Amino acid sequence: MRTGAAAGHTGYFHEAVYYASDQELLAVVLPFVRGGVAAGEPTVVAFGERHAELVRAALPAEDASRVLFQPGGDMYARPASAIRSYRAMLADYTASGAQQIRIIGELPPTELGATWDWWVRYEAAVNHAYDEFPLWSMCAYDTRTTPPAVLADVARTHPRAAAPGDRHIPSPDYVEPTWFLRRRTPVAPDPLQLTPPPFEQKDPPPGDTRTAIQRLNETVPGGILPRDKLADLQIAATEAIANGLVHGRPPVVVRCWAGTDRIVVTVTDRGDGPIDPFAGLQAAAHAPNGGFGLWLAHQLCDHVAMDRTDGGFTLRMISGNPHHRVDTPQPTTD
Repeated sequence: MRTGAAAGHTGYFHEAVYYASDQELLAVVLPFVRGGVAAGEPTVVAFGERHAELVRAALPAEDASRVLFQPGGDMYARPASAIRSYRAMLADYTASGAQQIRIIGELPPTELGATWDWWVRYEAAVNHAYDEFPLWSMCAYDTRTTPPAVLADVARTHPRAAAPGDRHIPSPDYVEPTWFLRRRTPVAPDPLQLTPPPFEQKDPPPGDTRTAIQRLNETVPGGILPRDKLADLQIAATEAIANGLVHGRPPVVVRCWAGTDRIVVTVTDRGDGPIDPFAGLQAAAHAPNGGFGLWLAHQLCDHVAMDRTDGGFTLRMISGNPHHRVDTPQPTTD
């Protein structure tokens, strides 16, 4: 039997937490966590180190020992891997008889800037990806440091918000995830894309792109990327080209750039992009029409952006440091 605000709810009960102080955060987190412990429900805290210790110190020692403190940085490395890891965790808990699982988490602050576009897709997609499980989760956002455009997206991707005083408020801005993910949202270019690409080729044999990435990596002594990340990017680029050739509309144009801390690869064709709005985030979303390359790219790269324009579809992959911009994300459009 489900408990708390999610009592009587079927599927995923997804909430945002907006807070402006440690006290406001604890006012929501502590009742949520202690309620889960008291009900014997699996209870997970996926926070960064400071907030995890804040919660741990505020809990009675017996309660804290029954909470799984999962490092937020480990869980939120990439959206696709976060979905894969959480689904495995949720499946294990439900197989063991759990009738409700409680999770509260937060994204690392760095993910609210240049890489927010793929994390907002995550926040929308999990409404579908976790709905087969009896999950009640909260996603915490600090209103003092989170950009207004990000907060607007949070309201669009969370059906409700949790607030102090055991309040659970429906979000009037919530958008059904399939519709949200199908919108055409501009993607800000990486600054490297504002310069001529060192490599550009139409319908290139995969080997040409792999060689180009290898040579770009060698433009910095010791290499821009370590060997494993270089190989991952080469695989992701190869799969993306194959996707464009098989599922897109010719020509397929590949462009590559290198900075001191990252390599950027774009693959563009004149098609409309994947049909499935969840493409890239779940492996199951790709058979038979989506291609496997998008999911692999989301697993192997440090940032993946998908851009639809009147001229076609572009998949941009970054390996290395994706947090290169300090500009505020642009609000998504309805």
